[in-house]
Amino acid sequence: MEHLNLSESEWRKRLSPQQYHVLREAGTERAFSGHFNDNKADGIYRCAGCQLDLFDSVDKYDSGSGWPSFTQPIAPDHVSEHADVSHGMRRVEVRCARCDGHLGHVFPDGPPPTGLRYCMNSVSLDFRPRAAGGSAA
Repeated sequence: MEHLNLSESEWRKRLSPQQYHVLREAGTERAFSGHFNDNKADGIYRCAGCQLDLFDSVDKYDSGSGWPSFTQPIAPDHVSEHADVSHGMRRVEVRCARCDGHLGHVFPDGPPPTGLRYCMNSVSLDFRPRAAGGSAA
């Protein structure tokens, strides 16, 4: 996959201030504040920075955490995982594999079949509803 490298000024033009803070500075939106936390529509969640398909709504579930949660990415090579020891915790950060944007974290406390909880920031995602024929438009 080709990596998208933009300058800081290009990212600032492309993203809202909140998107920039989360995607480029590894910020976090407040729990239960994101517009996709309660989204139940059928479709594909994409990276807000580069539009790479990241998660399918069939893998989304209500974790009660206040952030959109998924059991797995749409394809393993669409995300990258990195050790995160910030804030006095050991976590696994999840980033977009194409633009290296911070998406959220993955935790080993999710439901079957994976046992994983990909806990993502709504602001780091875009949503594309699935067309009536079954594929995302």
